[in-house]
Amino acid sequence: MSNKNLLERSLQAVWHPCTQMKQHEMLPLVPIARGEGVWLHDFDGGRYLDAISSWWVNLFGHANPRINAAIRDQLDRLEHVMLAGFTHEPVVQLSERLSKLAPGKLGHCFYGSDGASATEIALKMSFHYWHNVGHPGKTGFVSLQNGYHGETLGALAVTDVALFRETYAPLLRHSAHVLTPDWRYAAKGESPRDYALRAAAQLENHLAQHHAGIAALIVEPLVQGAAGMGMYHPDYLKLARALCDKYQVHLIADEIAVGFGRTGTLFACEQAAISPDFLCLAKGLSGGYLPLSVVMTTDEVYQAFYHDETARGFLHSHTHSGNALACRAALATLDIFEQDEVIAANRVKAHYLNRAAQPLTSHPKVKNFRNCGMIWAFEVETSDPAFAGKFFQAALKQELLLRPLGDTVYFMPPYVINEQEMDMLVAGTLRALDSCDSLF
Repeated sequence: MSNKNLLERSLQAVWHPCTQMKQHEMLPLVPIARGEGVWLHDFDGGRYLDAISSWWVNLFGHANPRINAAIRDQLDRLEHVMLAGFTHEPVVQLSERLSKLAPGKLGHCFYGSDGASATEIALKMSFHYWHNVGHPGKTGFVSLQNGYHGETLGALAVTDVALFRETYAPLLRHSAHVLTPDWRYAAKGESPRDYALRAAAQLENHLAQHHAGIAALIVEPLVQGAAGMGMYHPDYLKLARALCDKYQVHLIADEIAVGFGRTGTLFACEQAAISPDFLCLAKGLSGGYLPLSVVMTTDEVYQAFYHDETARGFLHSHTHSGNALACRAALATLDIFEQDEVIAANRVKAHYLNRAAQPLTSHPKVKNFRNCGMIWAFEVETSDPAFAGKFFQAALKQELLLRPLGDTVYFMPPYVINEQEMDMLVAGTLRALDSCDSLF
């Protein structure tokens, strides 16, 4: 096998996601043969530091031996059984452990396959809850400006990213979007916290007027990923929780991208000392190995569906809900968190990378350099609308996988990255920036 051979075959047979396929006439695919740790290797001897964790999912490196061993062990026991009418040990163990780890009293786990599935589950469950408890008028949803929650139709309805949403607008149910607390939108001289308070005040105005028809508010806690890693003060979450309680609206925390240590705590909601009504998890849940998502919720929500009448039950289903192999990968991932004291270790790594990145923060074309846990981002001052693709190519020449969001370059590396690799990441990013002078 060679890079050229696999590339040609892929273009003939595979329709790649989030891609205008015609662009691959000029922007070649990157064939990957194997992964090890933070590195992806192609067929011709090239390698790339996976600085974005393969779309934010890989926590403990590619081909992690401990997760590999857990999956191999499970293969000899049970690969899958449907979760309707059946159960198995890995899904029970995972549900019990997640319930102990999650903030508040989120004791019931409903499984899907990916992040968008989790969003759909949470939206439907919230709507159905209000129907079951005698408030059938609470059918609407509120989300944040620039929020992203997935690309199935329900998830897209609460997403506010025009590139993904506009084409499908005629298919989508209307939802409301309120002011983002992302501090990049703060007025001059306004602190991140003060701006978060201003955004929360707008949220209250909206809920005060429309709460009778609102089922839930859905947010990405602390970091809005697809918005270019928009970061905000945790006090917004505290106020959002209080406002949802005041106006009888559910709070859905979409921690699909920001859960499992990405923001510096196991769950982002911990930093605001709050618990949502629904917690959506995916991506890092299985260490990036297998498709798995979960919606965790309270006993109050669960009891609203617990009834003799079948139609009052939550009849949503996915064929591979709670897949045994994926659950074993997730259990191995949780083992690594516990045994290696990962959250504490990540704080040390974040401190090191922040110091190593000082030349980036002072680069003349870099603005808004920011960090939250194991996420870093900055904007590049450029007038080229094709900057993202060109910078991606420039980074590959530096052995880095970086995939900018518009003019936002971000790092979201696997947690196993070491100091030498962090130094390489910063140095390679600087060289990629300097090689893109013509774009500014």
